[in-house]
Amino acid sequence: MTATVKHPASTVPAPPTFISFWQAFRFWLKLGFISFGGPAGQIAIMHQELVERRRWISERRFLHALNYCMLLPGPEAQQLATYIGWLMHRTWGGIVAGALFVLPSLLILISLSWVYIVWGDVPVVAGLFYGIKPAVTAIVLQAAHRIGSRALKNHGLWVIAAASFVAIFALNVPFPIIVAAAALTGYIGGRVAPQLFQAGSGHGQAGACYGPALIDDDTPTPVHARFRWRRLAWVIGIGAALWLVPMGWLAARYGWQHTLTQMSWFFTKAALLTFGGAYAVLPYVYQGAVTHYGWLSATQMIDGLALGETTPGPLIMVVAFVGFVGGYGKAFFGSDAMLLAGIVAACLVTWFTFLPSFLFILAGGPLVESTHDDLKFTAPLTAITAAVVGVVLNLALFFGYHVLWPQGFTGAADGFAALIAAAAAITLFRFKRNVIHVIATCAVAGLLLKTMLL
Repeated sequence: MTATVKHPASTVPAPPTFISFWQAFRFWLKLGFISFGGPAGQIAIMHQELVERRRWISERRFLHALNYCMLLPGPEAQQLATYIGWLMHRTWGGIVAGALFVLPSLLILISLSWVYIVWGDVPVVAGLFYGIKPAVTAIVLQAAHRIGSRALKNHGLWVIAAASFVAIFALNVPFPIIVAAAALTGYIGGRVAPQLFQAGSGHGQAGACYGPALIDDDTPTPVHARFRWRRLAWVIGIGAALWLVPMGWLAARYGWQHTLTQMSWFFTKAALLTFGGAYAVLPYVYQGAVTHYGWLSATQMIDGLALGETTPGPLIMVVAFVGFVGGYGKAFFGSDAMLLAGIVAACLVTWFTFLPSFLFILAGGPLVESTHDDLKFTAPLTAITAAVVGVVLNLALFFGYHVLWPQGFTGAADGFAALIAAAAAITLFRFKRNVIHVIATCAVAGLLLKTMLL
């Protein structure tokens, strides 16, 4: 039983005195299966469970960790879980927390990807996707609005966002170049006009009080979370080996141009460019996976994002769908092992996508926290986040084009798809409904419409 601490005006439960590794393990496993709703929903779940209900960590420490994760490329909610797991139970605690945030989603997406490949043309499945894809268009548009309202705090950042939109929409500039240009702009701007690049937390202040926590505001930083050059070198060395060994083996076994090798290299680069969340890197994934490599079609890419929106875990897990469809289609293990090829490719791209996220927390956490308020460090990231707004807006237009004009502008517009997209947008923007509820409703509407049109 948990003891209580009595105060004159109220009775506040005392914080837990000890959380075992296996207690935490069970929580992180549960979180992996219930983490719906994208980054905002996942962070809200962790706040409710860890700060309010279980009181494993204080709100101030929780927000401090979250603000750090916001500065990094990669899925911020998964990195936050890794950070808290690492803070509580050292390196293995972080690895378990981050891995269990991803593994349930990987298993579910592999199963759904196989169903999609085998039965995607079945009328029921086709009808469901007919309704989901317009909803995804509205969701991406909402993401651009959400990121923009948080990131574009002045005219300078608006200019960066507009320039990035023109660069990718009209000039087809590769996403890495846009990120590099934005970072350089922020680096120079942070010195010339620092007032334009002051990064706020974007998450409010720790004003609420939920009682004392196991890791409280005044709890000293654990020894393992303090910066040491020797530990940094050790973690970087281990991380480099975890990347080099499988990459080297693939190159030696299959050659550099093989699908598995190119997927591993491509998604390593994608993992380092995910500033601003999964929506920011999806245009880069599209440019590579659809346009350059031809691992899947534009329609399949939209369908994959729809699947990613309906499963728990980080939205960037759509890369598992890309890997599965690409591996299945290439059939590099033979026509009788296409499923195996899809599974191997999905697991491989997941490994190379998330490996950097673990390294950023385990190696860079103590170092980055010591420079968290340093404008020289935060200004380039502020500019990158602004550029992401323009990129995500381009993504929304890309989806809208393919969904509303499935035969291109020379063909007729799909009025029913436009109606579903408009209804989804109103529901998201005006009534603030949950993404999963919107997708489910639109899926049913699409199925009914397809049934009536047959």
